[in-house]
Amino acid sequence: MIIKIIKILKGEYVSVKGKETGVHAYLGVPFAKPPLGPSLRLAPSQPVEGWEGVRDATKKPPMCVQSKEVLLDLVDKLGKLLADIPDISEDCLYLNIYTPANRANNAKLPVMVWIHGGGFALGSASIYDGSALAAYQDVVVVLIQYRLGLLGFLSTGDEHIPGSCGLLDQVEALKWIQQHIHNFGGDPGLVTIFGESAGGVSVSLLLLSPLSDGLFHRAIAESGTAAMNVLMANDPLPMAQAVANASGCSLESTKKISDCMRNLDIDTIVGFTQDTTLRFQVNVDGHFLTKPVDELFRKHELHAVPFMTGANNDEGGWMLASVRLDREFVVNIVSLFYPDVRDVIADEYIGNGDDRVKNRDGYTEMLGDLFFTIPAIKAANAHRDAGAPVYLYEYQHPPKFLQQKRPSFVGTDHGDEIFTVLGFCFTTNHIRLSDPCPEDEEQLSKIMMSYWGNFARTGSPDRHNLVHWPKYGAEEKYLWIGLKKQVTAQHLKKERFVFLTQTVPEKIKQHEENAERSEL
Repeated sequence: MIIKIIKILKGEYVSVKGKETGVHAYLGVPFAKPPLGPSLRLAPSQPVEGWEGVRDATKKPPMCVQSKEVLLDLVDKLGKLLADIPDISEDCLYLNIYTPANRANNAKLPVMVWIHGGGFALGSASIYDGSALAAYQDVVVVLIQYRLGLLGFLSTGDEHIPGSCGLLDQVEALKWIQQHIHNFGGDPGLVTIFGESAGGVSVSLLLLSPLSDGLFHRAIAESGTAAMNVLMANDPLPMAQAVANASGCSLESTKKISDCMRNLDIDTIVGFTQDTTLRFQVNVDGHFLTKPVDELFRKHELHAVPFMTGANNDEGGWMLASVRLDREFVVNIVSLFYPDVRDVIADEYIGNGDDRVKNRDGYTEMLGDLFFTIPAIKAANAHRDAGAPVYLYEYQHPPKFLQQKRPSFVGTDHGDEIFTVLGFCFTTNHIRLSDPCPEDEEQLSKIMMSYWGNFARTGSPDRHNLVHWPKYGAEEKYLWIGLKKQVTAQHLKKERFVFLTQTVPEKIKQHEENAERSEL
């Protein structure tokens, strides 16, 4: 099918398992100018200028600069996932669009915009596929890309490199969608943003940014929210200085760092993707993010649109260490984030450390709580208190093809819900499973796609033929989602939440007060 938009796009028809009619896919659609050259590198993305003639939209776009080797290794570990991984390029601001092939010419369908995860260092639109969700839920699905790592999140903390380029790319993509998605049968007044891990954090940050006002109307943050402090930087300058120093740039001023980094050869930048000690995080730049997240939450300075969030029941399983998990190891890990109360947290999760099984299970639960589950509840509370309709979930089913590759004690791990939300059981194109899904997993995927699709259509995941999903309010009700059943539950991780949001801050305050007294 050919779509007229600015110029002309040529897409392709994609079949979807279990549906008589598939979707039309348009891959590699540019939404911004290529961020190339000293003036556009490390700068806010600019509107796209269009193209001449017919553009071939049947090929995957290049991924943003990252370690392709690390990404290939992650995909390889999934085993039965067949995926064609594109090359990397600094020219990467593209999106993929999937629209039902049987839609009416005047259709105004809900639009669901997927923001990929990967710790702001890895990922792309093309390692996902929106065809099944589009076909089964009669929605337009858009998968977007954004600059990663150094090019997306380097900041000097001032006007020379303010930071947040990757997040500004997301805003630019949403602006493009507002202007052009009607050409694909989408309703620009009914846009849902959704994402997982760093994609969920992105969704949550977009809910806090003044720049995204009016660009979307519902939001879903899976296993990642803005309350996830590990992806936030209090002071981004030391990381910028470290990279500049390693590049041979002058550290005399932030302007000289900026000038040097903007002119750095791309091979040097690609080389930094292999350095696992470098972490590029989100900072308060005064533009995309105007205040610290906690302050924005506390003051209810957020877009009060319908909000869904949640986590999986064993988010920390993927972070199991290969070394022996004794108390010393756990304490050392905790000290990276809470040095003043590391023993208090270790006591809570593993006790004295004599029980190896308790150490293992406590360690993974602790990481899941600190990074994913408790931040999700914090975000749910903030949006609820700001007057937004909120829906909370806990997902509890690892795909069976992954169960075969994991130790039996690992539950539903980080990212496991993606396979059912995006309907990987039904995809047939660029990314798919090598073996058919069991019937019960296909049914669970249809249920998950229905909940997500309902939310995109109405602002509530609830529907008469599904298990009731209550709104998250003062009673703190949520939906427990399993393979065989879904159950309404209450007070997700209540004791751990109280411990980490009340007891730990009190202990930190006591430690600071004691330190002040000792100095007098």
